[in-house]
Amino acid sequence: MVGIKEPFRNKKALSQTVTTMILLVIPIILTGGVAMYSYQIIDSNLQTEVIIVSKQYIWIYGNDSSFAALEIDNVGGRDALIDKIEVREVEVLWPTIHYFKTLLIVTDLPNSPISNGNNWTNFEYTPGTVENFTQASSDIPLPSGYTIVLYIENPDNIIIKDVGTYVSITVYTKQTQYQILCSAQSAENP
Repeated sequence: MVGIKEPFRNKKALSQTVTTMILLVIPIILTGGVAMYSYQIIDSNLQTEVIIVSKQYIWIYGNDSSFAALEIDNVGGRDALIDKIEVREVEVLWPTIHYFKTLLIVTDLPNSPISNGNNWTNFEYTPGTVENFTQASSDIPLPSGYTIVLYIENPDNIIIKDVGTYVSITVYTKQTQYQILCSAQSAENP
C-alpha cells in the first residue's frame, strides 16, 4: 500500500479554502449572467408598442355624408405614432380627421358630430362629456398610457348602400398595423 500512495505525495493541490471559493464564485457568476439575460428580455417586452382600437362606429346619412369614430388606446410601454388611417382600404386625408387625447377612460362614442352641427369645439362626443377636438394635419403622436378619440368626416368610399355591411378600419403606426371591422349604421338626415 505504501507504493500506491507515494506518487500522490509529490503532487500539489488547491487548498480547501480556494476550492470552496471557486465552488461559490462560479454559480454566482452564472446566476448573474442568467439574471442579466432575463432582465434584457423583460425590458424589451416592456418597451413594445401595444395599441387597442375599439369603440368603432360608422354613421351614414341619407345624403351619402358619413362619419367614422373610434378610440385608440396605447397600453404598451412605448409611445406610438399614428402614421396613416384607412377606411375600407382607402387612405383617409388628415384634414378630415378630428381628435383629442386623454388619460381618462372613455365609456362610449354614441354621438355623431352632425348632432352638434359639425362643430368640433365643445363637442359632446358622449353624454355629459364635452371636449375641444383638434383637426389633424400630419402624423398623430400617442404617448404611452393615453387614449385618442378620433372622428373621420366623410370617409371616401362609404355610401348609403353600405348600411348594414361590415367595413374595415386600419390604423397604421410606425411599428405595425391594427385592423378592426365595423358595421355601418344608418343615421338621421342632417
